[in-house]
Amino acid sequence: MLEVQNLEKVFKKKAAVDHINLYIEKGESVGLLGPNGAGKSTTISMISTLLHPTNGRVQFYGKDVFEDARDIRSKMGVVPQEIALYEELSALENLQFFGKIHGLRGQILKEKIQETLGLVGLKDRQKDPVKDYSGGMKRRVNLAVALLHDPELLIMDEPTVGIDPQSRNYILEMIRKLNKEKQLTVLYTSHYMEEVEKLCDRVYIMDHGQVVASGTNEELRSILSNEETIEVKVKQTSEAFKEKLLEHPSVNQVIAAEGSYTLIVTNSEQLLVQLFEYAEESSMSILGIQIKKPTLEDVFLHLTGRTLRD
Repeated sequence: MLEVQNLEKVFKKKAAVDHINLYIEKGESVGLLGPNGAGKSTTISMISTLLHPTNGRVQFYGKDVFEDARDIRSKMGVVPQEIALYEELSALENLQFFGKIHGLRGQILKEKIQETLGLVGLKDRQKDPVKDYSGGMKRRVNLAVALLHDPELLIMDEPTVGIDPQSRNYILEMIRKLNKEKQLTVLYTSHYMEEVEKLCDRVYIMDHGQVVASGTNEELRSILSNEETIEVKVKQTSEAFKEKLLEHPSVNQVIAAEGSYTLIVTNSEQLLVQLFEYAEESSMSILGIQIKKPTLEDVFLHLTGRTLRD
């Protein structure tokens, strides 16, 4: 359905997106993972025809999206990172406005609005001003706007940022249901690894404008198939402790966070005894240790050297 070829976007001589390639088959749910500044939103803007690339192509069913942007936009629904609604208007009035932009009129528009409000669970609040809604409710109206014209491809740019857990779960369950039951194709960007693991068939990991890995969750986890992850909880972090860990032959990666270290290792048994020795030498206390199989988050750590929300 969608193919991105050698896509590049340069701002002030710096590549925000650096010659990336990706594809999406009809009916797939595909994740685009990356920390702030990775190039996700710029990529989304080019795919949805809002931003022209410096180089490369975006094709939708074999057609260049910029040759007939109006026709392509009618087949895409976009949920932007920021709330894009008229807050003085009600949800109903917002949907009437955006529905008319998509060419919907009369009874068809009325039916689609009620159907979409039902999907996002806001029928009972449809006449209230959007300014009186919670953040999660506003996000759901944003989603309703994107679904109103029955798009073939739904593009979601971090749609759950800053919302309550209930609205977040509601959105995730609804998208998964639309994808599985109605074969709605989804491109989903997020800071939250668990969302992508829950929703997506395949994942592209971006960092510094490039795709650094791609595949199914299982394929990506296999990158660290011979390794383990050790979570070390500490009272306080120590640069000396981190340096000692990095010198150990079994340790491949060390990520320090407040009150903890994440280690990616090839042989945990070799390291465990020395962890306490290193802590004592560094005048620090270990509060707890957990050994686990690598997760998608650990793969991301391994590939980028930072956590997803850095």
